[in-house]
Amino acid sequence: MSDKQSITQLRQRAGSFDWGHAAEIGDISGDLAITGVGESAFSGPSGRAAVDMALEAIGNAIADAGLTPADIDGLMYTPHVADQIRVEDFHRHFGTSHEMWVSERGGGMVWAATCTQYAAEALRQRRARHIVNVFSVDWASRRAAGTGTPGDWHAGEAMKAFYELPYGWYPQPVYMATQASRHMYEYGTTQEQLGELAVAFRRHANGHPGAVMRHKTLSLEQYLAKPMLADPLRVEDCCLISDGAAAWVMSAPELARDMPHPVVELAGLGHGIIANAPYISQQGVMSATPQTFAAPWAYAMADMSARDIDVLELYDCFSITALMMIEDLGFCAKGEGGAFVQHNRLHFDRPRSQGGIPCNTHGGLMSHAYVLGIAHVVELVRQLRGEAANQVQDARVGIYGGFTADEAATLILRRV
Repeated sequence: MSDKQSITQLRQRAGSFDWGHAAEIGDISGDLAITGVGESAFSGPSGRAAVDMALEAIGNAIADAGLTPADIDGLMYTPHVADQIRVEDFHRHFGTSHEMWVSERGGGMVWAATCTQYAAEALRQRRARHIVNVFSVDWASRRAAGTGTPGDWHAGEAMKAFYELPYGWYPQPVYMATQASRHMYEYGTTQEQLGELAVAFRRHANGHPGAVMRHKTLSLEQYLAKPMLADPLRVEDCCLISDGAAAWVMSAPELARDMPHPVVELAGLGHGIIANAPYISQQGVMSATPQTFAAPWAYAMADMSARDIDVLELYDCFSITALMMIEDLGFCAKGEGGAFVQHNRLHFDRPRSQGGIPCNTHGGLMSHAYVLGIAHVVELVRQLRGEAANQVQDARVGIYGGFTADEAATLILRRV
C-alpha cells in the first residue's frame, strides 16, 4: 500500500465528510481468490423457486472450480431477502452432511463485495477452504402471481409507508428520478447523456447469450422517443424485474494456483456509508453516492487508482445511479459524468486510448437481469479470465461497484 494513500490518511479523509464515512477494513489484498463462478438461467416469470435457482447456480460454480460439493465447507448468503438458501438446503440437494462455516454477510448488492472481507478472514483462520457466496431472486414470478415485487418490499417499511407514500414519493423510479433531476440541475446533465448508459448496456446484453434483453436492440434515437416513466427517467433507465441466481467459490490463493482457471484475486475492498440516512429521502446530498467513501479505501488497499482499471461492473438499478457512481469512483470529476459517457465511451470494444471505461459488459441490471449485483461479479471474473461474451481486450483489473440506498461497496479484482 502506498504511503500517499495510507489507511490512516483515509480514515482522516473519511472523517472530513459530514454526510458519510468509510468502514474501516484491514488490508486483505491478496488474501482470497474467486475460483469458480456459476449462474442459473435468467428470465422473466419462470415459476422457478429462488432456492432451486440458487442450488443450480451453486452446482455450476462448484463444477467451474473443479471441485465437488463435499469440498465446499463454507456458505454465505443474505437473510435480508426472503427465500434464500440455507445450509440444510445445500446438504439436502447435494447429498452431503459435513460441517460448514456459515455466514449471513453474503448475497448481492453491497454484500456481493463485502462478503470477501469475512470470507478472507475465515480462510485465513482455516475455518474453511472453499466458500460459496450465493444470491437468488424470483421477483418476476412473484409479480406475475401477484405475491410481491421490490416495490412491495419497500412499501412494507414503516418509514416509507407513513412518510414517503402519502406524499406520492414511491416507488423506486420516483426516488431515482429525484436524484436525476438534482444532478441535471447542479451539473447540466442531459437526457441524451442518461440515454448513453441505457444504449451501451443494451448493446452489451445483445451480445451476451444469457441476457434477458438479448434480442431487443436500443438506439439513442429510440431511447429519446420513449415516453417518460418518472421524469426525467424512462423505462429504459430502470432495472428489469427478473428470476435468476448466481454464485461463486472463494478459495485461499495457495489453493487457487492448482485449480483450473487463471487466478483472479481480491486486490482491494472499500465500504462507504451515508451517515444517519438509511432512506434516500433523508439524504442531504442527492447527487452523489456512498462510493465517495468506499472507492478511496479500495484503491488504497490495492495501491491503484481509477487509471489502472480495465473494466467496470456497476450496480445500475437506474441509469442515474450508474452515472453518479462513475463519478464517485474517480473515472471523471464530479459533475462530469454526463460528458464522460458520451460517444460510446462505455462500450466494451472502444479503444481505451479514446477515453471512457468498458462498463456493465453483460448488460447490467437494466438489460442483463435484475439479480442485485451477483451476476456483475460473475461477469467481472469472466472478463479477467478472458472468457467473457463481450471480452474487453487485455482486461486484467476490474471493479464491481455495489449499492444500496445508504451504502456502497467497491471490490477490486485482478488477474495474477
